[in-house]
Amino acid sequence: MLQPDPARAAESAPPSRSTEAIRALFSQHGVRDVECIFPDISGYPRGKLMPAERFLAGEELRICQAIPMQAVTGDYSYNPVFPDSDPDVRLLPDYATVALAPWANVPRAVAIHDCLELDGSLCQFAPRSTLKGVLARYAALGLRPVVAPEIEFYLTAPNADPAQPLQAPLVRGGRAEVGQSAFSLNMLNELAPFWNELRDACRTLGIATDTWIHEVGATQYEVNLLHGDAMAVADQAFLFKYAAREIALKHGLNAVFMAKPIAGSAGNSMHLHISVIDTEGNNVFSLADGSESPHLGHFIAGLQTFLPELMLMLAPNVNSYRRYVAGSQAPVNLQWGYDNRTTGLRIPASGPSARRVENRLAGADANPYLAMAASLAAGLEGLQAQLASSEPLAGNGYDSAHSLPRSMEESVQAMQHSAFARTQFGDPFVTGYCAVKALEWASFQREISVWERRFLLPQV
Repeated sequence: MLQPDPARAAESAPPSRSTEAIRALFSQHGVRDVECIFPDISGYPRGKLMPAERFLAGEELRICQAIPMQAVTGDYSYNPVFPDSDPDVRLLPDYATVALAPWANVPRAVAIHDCLELDGSLCQFAPRSTLKGVLARYAALGLRPVVAPEIEFYLTAPNADPAQPLQAPLVRGGRAEVGQSAFSLNMLNELAPFWNELRDACRTLGIATDTWIHEVGATQYEVNLLHGDAMAVADQAFLFKYAAREIALKHGLNAVFMAKPIAGSAGNSMHLHISVIDTEGNNVFSLADGSESPHLGHFIAGLQTFLPELMLMLAPNVNSYRRYVAGSQAPVNLQWGYDNRTTGLRIPASGPSARRVENRLAGADANPYLAMAASLAAGLEGLQAQLASSEPLAGNGYDSAHSLPRSMEESVQAMQHSAFARTQFGDPFVTGYCAVKALEWASFQREISVWERRFLLPQV
């Protein structure tokens, strides 16, 4: 059984960029301001704009502790877990993330920050803190997760009236795409000015992308990020979504990461490919002879056992649950199989060093820090407790029961009552996160939908 080594928990993070190098970058490009940002619970960038010279001087920046837990509606929960005094937290820059802001119309930089309490401890309400806590438990065991996300999104025409459905934009031939063009290079070449700028932005931001493809939906795309350190890749996914949205707006488009933005069309996923390596760089899912290690089954079992309680971190919004439709290549349960895309957990065909688990549950709307934290925490518990997985499924996963939560409300209840979630992420985070999500659910319940007006108004 894997046991923690306290000495390993204190191992330092990868070396950060020096302040001298940052100063030279700012000087070379005439950087005027720095976007001091952090991800809130939705994975949305929040923070403050700071003059570059004050950033270089190391001036302390603070923000309200409640901001990381702001609801998508802009509201705040008044659950007692949040202090009535609304105290400050410090924003501490991660210098390794400093880069030019490619969406800015004046020279500007961007830097991802951690939220720290005034005593120097990580703020428990901040998603980056949540992932750091999980990664520290891996480090204590001499392990390091390697993650690669596949991020799907739509490019749509402007949508001034939210009551109207999203529409595909006009492309080169003067008509809107009608779909069913998966993996088409012609369709991938459409909207080239946007793609050229986004590619340049990824290079500027240090986002290591792999393949870019056209997906099934009309003007739906998938960009795969290269595998790497979980925190670094989460930062890249966060910046990728920020850059895509900003650059799309410059080109008269919307980059849409909702899990199911268009009725009758494919949903947007964020599949997470996960492996775990030891201190020698060996994949613990493979034995020395290249065969499958028992650790793979234990990791899968952890995901099967605990992800149902953590679905709110993988499917965080009301819309998220519309994606889980049988026959859509979105999962409906946590069956697993070898190279089987009908299951929630897939083992892609690969060599021993690349043996990995593909978690297909997360939508593109998920906060990458929280989706990774949930997946890695569940898998690690399976490793440590040596849990046993189900048998691999060779057939159609949609023939098995729909066992995932069917609504955000159901997932809120599951996480609220999860002893595992509270042990892994702490009572303040779980209570606060569920309180905010319950607030969003209540806001949704107050809306009257088009469906209700269409069918109920004339007939009941």
